[in-house]
Amino acid sequence: MSRKRYSLGALLSVAVGSFVLAAVFFHAPASSPVLATNIVPGDGRLPSFSAVARRTMPAVVNISSTMQKGSPRPGPGPFGGMDPFEDFFNRFFGEAVPREAPQRSLGSGILISREGEILTNYHVVKNAEAIKVRLADQGEYEARVVGKDERTDLALIRINRGPSNLPAARWGNSAALEVGDWVVAIGNPFGLDLTVTAGIVSAKGRVIGAGPYDNFIQTDASINPGNSGGPLINMQGEVVGVNTAIFSQSGGNIGIGFAIPVDLAKKVVEMWRRTVPRPRPGSSRAMSSWNITASRCPRARTCLPWSPTRSPVIK
Repeated sequence: MSRKRYSLGALLSVAVGSFVLAAVFFHAPASSPVLATNIVPGDGRLPSFSAVARRTMPAVVNISSTMQKGSPRPGPGPFGGMDPFEDFFNRFFGEAVPREAPQRSLGSGILISREGEILTNYHVVKNAEAIKVRLADQGEYEARVVGKDERTDLALIRINRGPSNLPAARWGNSAALEVGDWVVAIGNPFGLDLTVTAGIVSAKGRVIGAGPYDNFIQTDASINPGNSGGPLINMQGEVVGVNTAIFSQSGGNIGIGFAIPVDLAKKVVEMWRRTVPRPRPGSSRAMSSWNITASRCPRARTCLPWSPTRSPVIK
């Protein structure tokens, strides 16, 4: 009898022990691998750029500049020398094409004051004899060059007789940009007003052989001919760069664009504002252009002002 009780007690002890071990095994927290932190904000979707675009688009303008450019001389005839048929028709009917034909180029600009000061690229208004500016509200006005500098590829123009209290863009801090930051480009590629594209800062301090101030922001935001002079903005809607160049074999965007850091642009603009004489209140006399270029500097970049008859190409 005592042996049966002993056996029954032993069996009960084994059963209780097994139950406890099973409970511990099945309820112990399983070790899980450490997951990478999700760095995409919010619910995992990419950020929207609509608020950034709405804030800055009113300060982006379309710039159309016209200059005189000599048309090419008649080419050689099929048998050498001047083409006798062209010479015959010119003798009796005059030249069909004038020797000085107006050329037009398109670019972009940034309103930086409520009085109508516009920052753009030097190559957008280089040699321009007439400049027209179209605002975001489609109002068109004539403008004049106030300052220009080939070395930095920057220029400052001003609307002659435009509305007061214009929307002005906000300056940012290009030094605070980091590689990988989101940026937005706004401009007029191929004359398409207020086109918005987005990308990231691909590199900073990029050297492309463009002169003494060769220190560009590289971005993969789509930049095309006609974007020159338009703003590169951060996610706060502040201007951090002036779009100026692309690397391309075809003249179109391949994801390698360059912008002048706004910290440099601010210094150049302030210098122009200090040195350019201001007209007296009520005076209609236009200010003369103030050119701070000391020497010609060849630029290894494409000219982004767009012409329907010429596609810019980077070699």
